[in-house]
Amino acid sequence: MITANQLRAARALLSIDQRQMAELADLSVPTIQRMEASDGVIRANVDSLMKLVSALEGAGIELINPGAASATGGRGVRLREHLTNPKTKSKTARQPKRVLERVR
Repeated sequence: MITANQLRAARALLSIDQRQMAELADLSVPTIQRMEASDGVIRANVDSLMKLVSALEGAGIELINPGAASATGGRGVRLREHLTNPKTKSKTARQPKRVLERVR
């Protein structure tokens, strides 16, 4: 689904730290730290993984799976174009965090 390397790369593309990632995904900082310390694919409960992936997608991150169109076919991340700063937390409770606004 998502690897620790993809999570770290996604945070780097968004220029956010672990605390900000935890806020975006509605997870604890220790959970983000454990995810990033994983070896390979992140192992966590389904709810936490879904929150993480939803937050990343809402922030403009596209996860690239093995075998997807790329020069070498490996995993990766890509930042979609036309997005603004992901550091603002959405006020909507219990919904996937959509923290970015599209630039027209």
